[in-house]
Amino acid sequence: MTDSRLRRLRAELLSPAELDAAIAAHPIAFLPLGTLEFHGPHLPIGLDALNAHGVCLEAAAQCGGIVLPPVYQGVGGGHSDYPWTIMMREESGLSAYLEQTLAKLQSFGVHLAVVFTGHFAEQQLSMIDNLAETWNTAGNRMSVYATGVNRSDVELPPDHAGVFESTLLHSFAPELVHLDRLPDRTAHPDWGRNASGAQRHDPSHPLWGVFGQDPREANLDESRELGIAVVSWLSREIARRRP
Repeated sequence: MTDSRLRRLRAELLSPAELDAAIAAHPIAFLPLGTLEFHGPHLPIGLDALNAHGVCLEAAAQCGGIVLPPVYQGVGGGHSDYPWTIMMREESGLSAYLEQTLAKLQSFGVHLAVVFTGHFAEQQLSMIDNLAETWNTAGNRMSVYATGVNRSDVELPPDHAGVFESTLLHSFAPELVHLDRLPDRTAHPDWGRNASGAQRHDPSHPLWGVFGQDPREANLDESRELGIAVVSWLSREIARRRP
């Protein structure tokens, strides 16, 4: 994610003049969202925001615009009591931050704001959907497109710390994915393969807190293909809405 070709897209690294020039050329701003949440022993707690930021940077490289720093905060999901999970109990604080940010972006000349979340708990998705609908029906000059990484059209189903999220993060930051830290599959098989079942909420389970396809089945050699596919999907969606 420190690729030099992407540095010019990161708003926090640009001067006011550079930001003005970028928006004048392509009046699009990306707002990546995530949270701090337990993702097993093999992934960082910031995975959701890291994935969102990676996708947004690559999409901005194709569509133009700027990418704001990821917001490591979110709501909803079943991991609130897990170790090192730090999330809001209610959405009001995050929603207020986004509303104020959108108002400022509009004043800076942005025509399309892309609110993109890597944390796709239902409460989080409903929050950004409602935010976009309220904004877009209020007569603002700038439009808002809100979506999440789980809504992409790739064949690999979304999950929590499973094959999808592990592979996607590996596409952007391979040094942060450590499948070797998971229990050996032979000695510790997945005895609760029902991804929605309660078994994986048991701390003694070999895939404690992981939901979806067993990440030990991931083929990380194909991670770049997944990243490209998700970015291509988002870029197509933006092309349909771009100013």
